[in-house]
Amino acid sequence: MPNLESRNDLESRISRNTSRLRAEVVDHRFKGLPPDADGRTVGELADERRSLFSGGFTTPVLALSAEALEYNLSALQTYAARHGLAFAPHGKTSMAPQLFDEQLRRGAWGITVANLAQVRVCRAFGVQRVFLANELVDAAALRWIAGELAADPDFTLVAYVDSVRGVALMDEALRAAGAGRPLDVVVELGAGDGARTGVREEKDAAAVAEAVSAASTLRLVGVAGYEGEVPGATEERVAAWLRRLTALARTLDAAGHFAGLDEIVVSAGGSAWFDAVAEVFQDPAELSGLSAPVLRLLRSGAYVSHDDGHYRELTPFNRVPDEGGLRSAFVLWAQVVSRPSPGQAFLNAGKRDAAHDLRLPEAKLVRSADGVVRPASGLIVTKLSDQHAWLAVDADADLAVGDWVGLGMSHPCTIFDRWQLIPLVTADGTVTDYVRTFF
Repeated sequence: MPNLESRNDLESRISRNTSRLRAEVVDHRFKGLPPDADGRTVGELADERRSLFSGGFTTPVLALSAEALEYNLSALQTYAARHGLAFAPHGKTSMAPQLFDEQLRRGAWGITVANLAQVRVCRAFGVQRVFLANELVDAAALRWIAGELAADPDFTLVAYVDSVRGVALMDEALRAAGAGRPLDVVVELGAGDGARTGVREEKDAAAVAEAVSAASTLRLVGVAGYEGEVPGATEERVAAWLRRLTALARTLDAAGHFAGLDEIVVSAGGSAWFDAVAEVFQDPAELSGLSAPVLRLLRSGAYVSHDDGHYRELTPFNRVPDEGGLRSAFVLWAQVVSRPSPGQAFLNAGKRDAAHDLRLPEAKLVRSADGVVRPASGLIVTKLSDQHAWLAVDADADLAVGDWVGLGMSHPCTIFDRWQLIPLVTADGTVTDYVRTFF
């Protein structure tokens, strides 16, 4: 692992790499940005500090609150540190290297991702520790990984394994690639019958661990899983599964599978149950007495922007409000383009612009032509078309063609992925920067 001095150097490298994004030229690829900004660089446009509402931005346009983002970034890093957890926030949520940089600068251990394309984005911007929460069995992908490990001795990649067959495919591909050092892997424990990936039984986990031990191209460094997939999840069921995970770590350690390690990785944690992860991982009875220190690794991702629906209801801070909280950081501004009947209106934002996989957007704010912003009382989004939002309008609601409507949305992962360049906006509407995504 890099020492503190080299870690600071690596963080500086990430910052330098993300600063290059300011040189990208603004053009037709980036929806919502001012047409008169074409030809400027992103940095030049940011330095103009335009108003989101009067600076030439076109609707629909997604706004990321600078204040809420800063609050959220600090909130969960602070929570993790308070509970003795290392933190590898899930990068699949934002796929924004600028935000990875902010997370790492605040003390994150590394960045979690879900597939090779996301690993490559991390590496392109200098992320040195990547947790791949998936089993990688593609030979071409593993060949690239072998090359990265050989080229950079400071690069750490930890990946899931959940089958003997998967281990065999990984070993075969890495041997064919001439891998010079082993790939670190963790056995993934499934969350239960009918859940997503991961071994279902401890005996299967032991078989996978034995297979890894026999593969010279792999090194077993711990166990991991995702408690958010526990069927019929309740606090009791999630805690019980987490105790299965810690028990598996103890069992594999007792069998000698972690011999010689500097640390043992035990990882879990989405955005709905990180309080349960903290409670179980902190329990002295669970992870004490192992053959090496334990890296208790949390991997939440949606916290970075939070939301106005699904995660607003699921966040563990609802159960432990004294521990902190999160703020919804996104508003999608759309314009009323039609009011064909008294009870109906249409906005110029639809499925191409708004997350809708978990629930429909919520109308939160209305900004009229005179610049006055008010609550969106009496407005309900009832349906999305590709390019339109359908609004039901109460009889006494004040809404005119041309008004801007601010929408709150559910599911940060599917908010970010519809936008390549997102204005970062202060409370007074000033755009101070732009966040580039790579989906």
